[in-house]
Amino acid sequence: MWGFLYAGAFTATFIISAVIKMKVDPFAGRYAAQWDSSVGTVYTDFSYGNGEANKFDLYLPADSGRENYGLVVYLHAGGFTSGDKSGDAEMLQWLCAKGYVSAGINYTLFSEENPDANVYTQSVEIRDSIPYVIAEAEKLGYPIDKMAVSGGSAGHALAMLYAYRDADTSPVSVKMCFGAVGPSCFYLEDWINMGVDPDHPQPVDPNADYSGIAGLFSAMAGKEITAKMIADGTYLEQVKDISAQMWINENSVPTVCAYGAWDRMQAFGASKRLDQALAQYGIPHEYIVCEHSGHGLQNDNEKYARYLDKVSEYLDTYMPTN
Repeated sequence: MWGFLYAGAFTATFIISAVIKMKVDPFAGRYAAQWDSSVGTVYTDFSYGNGEANKFDLYLPADSGRENYGLVVYLHAGGFTSGDKSGDAEMLQWLCAKGYVSAGINYTLFSEENPDANVYTQSVEIRDSIPYVIAEAEKLGYPIDKMAVSGGSAGHALAMLYAYRDADTSPVSVKMCFGAVGPSCFYLEDWINMGVDPDHPQPVDPNADYSGIAGLFSAMAGKEITAKMIADGTYLEQVKDISAQMWINENSVPTVCAYGAWDRMQAFGASKRLDQALAQYGIPHEYIVCEHSGHGLQNDNEKYARYLDKVSEYLDTYMPTN
């Protein structure tokens, strides 16, 4: 129950989710599907566990004659405290129209009713859901032989954890990861600089009281992290299970990601570490910075269009449908 004491910090920091531009389309339908039965069919609320939130939706392409299909999972935003798979219908339809089985998956949200939920438990739910998603698709006549995992904001963070930490447990090969504005790691010097000029970050103050950020990291990790642990750096091992960047190695999957330089919801500096880790291990990736935007990527339509173009390009390269 100690984690519930930090609910205020947890919620205040993440309650505003990414305003992903698939919701307000400035591209005149370029990245959207005209959805009807000629494109695909959606099946909703399959179960993958005993929890109330353990549900997923499947979008199946109208082309039902192929020997195998690629699966693209897209996980919803909402600051780990809100959101629903139904909010990503347009993205899931777009992916399905490209020829993929697409899936939106819910997970137990951190709340007063679920004070023990945290980023780690949510990531475990996603990991455990994938065999159910694949089995249900196969029951409906869509055998899956490869997959990509993706999402927005909180969903992007969970997608990266699956792609970099849990891919070895996947029933099928994970071929790529994509997403926007998901926190990838939790280094103190990045998180105290949220919203600060990205070219002139604030230094760590050795005399500062970091009990607030200790509470935030505690709630996210589901482990007690003290201000002393923050000060001496020992907290990093405690947050490793929720730090996707720390799991990247030479076997990690190709990645496309987009971040806002003026993000006040998650640490922009963490995204630089993600880019550096992928580059260090020679992983094919695209790291797209929206220089004039915050968490919603709201002021850089050209950069956001580039992000979606790169998603399409990487899907064609690493998840071909023919």
